[in-house]
Amino acid sequence: MIQPLSMRGRHAVVLLVEDNEDHVFLTRASFEEAKLQIDMRHVDDGAKCLAFLRKQPPYEDAPSPDLVLLDIHMPRMDGYEVLDAIVKDDALRHLPVIVLTTSAEALDIERMYGMRCSSYIAKPLDFESFTKAVAQLAGYWLNLVVVPHRDG
Repeated sequence: MIQPLSMRGRHAVVLLVEDNEDHVFLTRASFEEAKLQIDMRHVDDGAKCLAFLRKQPPYEDAPSPDLVLLDIHMPRMDGYEVLDAIVKDDALRHLPVIVLTTSAEALDIERMYGMRCSSYIAKPLDFESFTKAVAQLAGYWLNLVVVPHRDG
C-alpha cells in the first residue's frame, strides 16, 4: 500500500546534494530544529549524487532516498546535469527532486521545472526563515504527498 513517507514505519531518507558546507550545516540544523525524523545523507557534487542513487562505489550500501534536495551550482556536475540524468534513468525517474538553491533567477526556475523538478525553493538567507521553509517542505513531502517507493 502506498502511504505518505511519515506513515511507512521508518525515517524518511533525504539525500542532500550540496557543495557548500555552511548550507549543509544549516539544512541539517533546520531538520533538527523542526524536530523532523529524517535520515539525511549528503554528497557534495552531482557525480557523487548519481553514484549514490545508483549504488555505485563507494555507495553500494547506501539507502534508497525518498527525496532528493538538489543544489544547482556545484563542481564536477551541476544540478541541471543531475536532474537530466535522473529523469532519463528508468530506475530513478520516480524520485521527487526538490531544487534547494540560492538562485531565484527566473531562467533557473523555468529551466528546472522544464526538466521536471518536483519543486523549486530559493533558500531563505536567515536561519529562522530557512528552518520554517524546511519544516514546510518536509511537512508537505513527508506527511501529505504520496510518492512511490522502490527499495533497492
